[in-house]
Amino acid sequence: MRVITTIAIALSAVAAQGGLGRRDAVVVRTSAYESGATETATRSWERVRPDDPADSLYRVAREALNQGDYKRAAQLFRDLQRKYPQSQYVADAMYYQAFSLSRTGNERDLRTALTVIQEQQRRFPNAANNNDAGTLAVRIQGALAHGGDPEAVRALIDAAGASADAARAGADAARAGAAAARAGLEGVDAGDGSAAANGSAATGDCANEDDDSDMRIAALNALLQMDSERAIPILKKVLARRDTCSVALRRKAVFLVAQKQSDESADILLAAARNDPDIEVRRQAVFWLSEVHSERAISALDSILHGSKDEEVQEKAIFALSNTNSSRGAEILRAYAQSNAPEELRAKAVFWLGQSASRTPENSAFLEQLFDKTNSEEIQNAIIQAMSEAPGEEGTRWMLGVVQNTKQPIEVRKKALFWAGQRHSLDINTLVGLYDKLDDQELKEQFAFVLSERRESAATDKLIDIARHDKNIEMRKKALFWLAQKNDPRAKDLLLELINQ
Repeated sequence: MRVITTIAIALSAVAAQGGLGRRDAVVVRTSAYESGATETATRSWERVRPDDPADSLYRVAREALNQGDYKRAAQLFRDLQRKYPQSQYVADAMYYQAFSLSRTGNERDLRTALTVIQEQQRRFPNAANNNDAGTLAVRIQGALAHGGDPEAVRALIDAAGASADAARAGADAARAGAAAARAGLEGVDAGDGSAAANGSAATGDCANEDDDSDMRIAALNALLQMDSERAIPILKKVLARRDTCSVALRRKAVFLVAQKQSDESADILLAAARNDPDIEVRRQAVFWLSEVHSERAISALDSILHGSKDEEVQEKAIFALSNTNSSRGAEILRAYAQSNAPEELRAKAVFWLGQSASRTPENSAFLEQLFDKTNSEEIQNAIIQAMSEAPGEEGTRWMLGVVQNTKQPIEVRKKALFWAGQRHSLDINTLVGLYDKLDDQELKEQFAFVLSERRESAATDKLIDIARHDKNIEMRKKALFWLAQKNDPRAKDLLLELINQ
């Protein structure tokens, strides 16, 4: 669930930017939470029934849908229902007919699609695709609401607000069950909340709650884009829930809150990041704070970074601060990098400062100064890696200076040599000329490895020279080893020459 949720959030951010498409006067925007699988994908509930008389027609209709021929697909799925009313494909065909109509681009087809999907839900209340059908109905209502349909607006508000009612009912049941358990009562009826008292997150009610979350998020998303003043209070109620069954819904709700750029959104996300009992909700709330471009959001991230006791939440705050692309965010990270915070977290701050060095030149200068001040090898290694990402020649020049600095630990110098060698902007002649300046055997062995990673012929030439002429027998062996890894005729010739001596 965590991976799927994270992917869905990332994709939905893209979808929300550009929208799904324009349908004449009706603009439909959707997130990945709503759309689910693409039309070319096979749904989890979809089954192949080769013995069904409608199988061939269903396949043809499905292919038309996959090709984006929505008009033809809608007609074929409709034909299947008429010709084979007893087919096991009928429920699926009704879903896909509505789906196809919702993609054709006009209000009339949207209304027809809503009628079809509502009829499908009435006729097949236990269909395997019931959850997707409910979500599709909400999406269609969202499109109609954008077109000014008051009935669709009311339906959206009802669907979005249902979660708040469910929250109150679930919380009351849980409290009642817990009180009964504490009092030692026996024979409590199953309907009075005793299951909730036992913490059974996997009950049937919980499963239904999780199934319904996509539909509620679809309604909230549509309502948010159309009338955020109505959607935000409902989202606040969703995030105020503390029952286990609403975890999936809360994880998705934080994304929607972030879509409204306001101080209120920052406050809601901060409250979720600090107080929600689910760790993933807290982490997602921190992540999405970076998308609320306001001073309040940056202050919230600062307070989380310094006040949270969860290192993973703090890591999210570090990334989010770097993602704000603001001078204040960079200032907070620079201060944190040289604080007394845990080394691992400071190294993360250093890394993200390096990633933003092209946007904030001050970061490169700061990292160079911090490198000279710190006694932490972990921080120094993080700075080297960060500087390897810096644009231009400045980062390369600095790393080569570290390589030749005999006051630095040998492991730090080796790290700088490796990352400098990875930069293809480093002229191969400059790299080759460095060998004779190295004063340490380990550094020279690292140098041979770095040359083996380069594709220029001059790198192979230098390895051959080391293998032939270096005064140190161990270095000649190292050079031969790395030459053997290269697919270069000259390397093979040298090896054969040495074998035949």
